[in-house]
Amino acid sequence: MSTQVHKTSITTRWNIDPVHSEVGFSVKHMMVSNVRGRFNEVTGYIDFDENDPSTAKIDVEINTNSVDTRQEQRDTHLRSADFFDAENHPKMSFVSTKVEHVKGDNYRVTGDLTIRGTTKPITLDATFEGVSPDPYGGVRSGFSATGKINRHDFGLNYNAAIEAGGVVVGADIKIQLEVEAIKEA
Repeated sequence: MSTQVHKTSITTRWNIDPVHSEVGFSVKHMMVSNVRGRFNEVTGYIDFDENDPSTAKIDVEINTNSVDTRQEQRDTHLRSADFFDAENHPKMSFVSTKVEHVKGDNYRVTGDLTIRGTTKPITLDATFEGVSPDPYGGVRSGFSATGKINRHDFGLNYNAAIEAGGVVVGADIKIQLEVEAIKEA
């Protein structure tokens, strides 16, 4: 006689901890190097069953005014109508539409990214980093993800030609995410 053990499926809300999460990016500059930056203000949640992360529903908002490349003149330009147009589009968002298990703790997360009022589907390669109790009586989970978008798809079209050929800002934006979330009580 065999006995089967069934794990109970319970979907829980996990709120993104903005202090321990990072939304980073890099873009080719002057055709020879990469400029890295981040957004300092991210909020949102992940609804998922820790026994089956492929059931996750993700909803994230990022304050475009919080862009930080460690150079204030460049950050001011990125906030302008040439790029994020933060005055008219103070938030960008990501809402998942599908999470696929790949292997082990690796997943493929597809969702709708909205920047400057334009929404396009993107896919991120994600890793579920695990769940751990924190020293304050709470429970935390971790995720990392990478992906790539073409900035022109979202109306981020500003550029300048380089005299020797090429452009100042590349089209491809690499995305790097480190997310820590706190389980709701």
